[in-house]
Amino acid sequence: MSTKTKGVIAILGASLMWAIEAHLLKLADNAGAHYLETFTFRAIGVAVTALVYVLMTRPAKLRITRPQFLLILYIALAGTMVADLLYVYALGEIPVINAVLIGHMQPIWVVLVGYFVLREDKLTRHDYLGIGIMIVAALLVATKTPANLRALKLGSLGDLLVLIATVAWATTGIVMRKYLRQLDAGVLAFYRFAIASAVFLAYVLTASHLALSSVYQILVGVVVGIGFILYYEGLKRIKAAQVSALELSTPLFAVLLSFLIPTERIAVMQLFGVVMLIVGVHFLSRKEEVYF
Repeated sequence: MSTKTKGVIAILGASLMWAIEAHLLKLADNAGAHYLETFTFRAIGVAVTALVYVLMTRPAKLRITRPQFLLILYIALAGTMVADLLYVYALGEIPVINAVLIGHMQPIWVVLVGYFVLREDKLTRHDYLGIGIMIVAALLVATKTPANLRALKLGSLGDLLVLIATVAWATTGIVMRKYLRQLDAGVLAFYRFAIASAVFLAYVLTASHLALSSVYQILVGVVVGIGFILYYEGLKRIKAAQVSALELSTPLFAVLLSFLIPTERIAVMQLFGVVMLIVGVHFLSRKEEVYF
């Protein structure tokens, strides 16, 4: 199995975890859990899951340098304490499909920012074609019908918050890809969420108290922990823009999971979107020597 194929599989696995996360967050919100408490339990759960992964795999390098710590600190601040918190809050305000669709439109921002920062990650014609197909597919999966697609408006506060989170996530992915590729995935995930856990645990305990309102608050931490480990493993193996485009499979998984939590009928246009997502993954997985 090639390095690129392993990377594609890892990111698709992470995408499944993101879809499960969105439903678990919605279930926690429906159970009456406060979003700050859910976020805190989520961060702690990810840190613990990452630590277990580190203990099981025993990577050669556990220590990090000062420059690496500063970069991880940025990822923790922008990617977790800002972006993740906005996402957890917004999921209480907007439908799951809206959140995962907007939250996984990162290729646009990765390509724009990465063009100036990740010049070594040159994209091929197949990469651009795959990204374009998957963006269209994600819109079809999320909107369900031609009428909904024509009337698509991303104007609510919740939508805007997820969009801000998406831009922040894109910058952290680029930072990781450019400067932290050699760092173990479990070590990176642990430090990122341990920092966020310490800050928000102190805040929640000071402001009020930390109460577990739902088992979903625990489950979401484990799921997200697995997702981030897969995400970082994939980001080491394939381009940042490819990673973000592959994450567009999350709306597909979210729709499929809606059969279980709760049951939802899939429209014909969504099925067409599923096919387009598969085609997009195919193009992203192809090799090509001529770069744009």
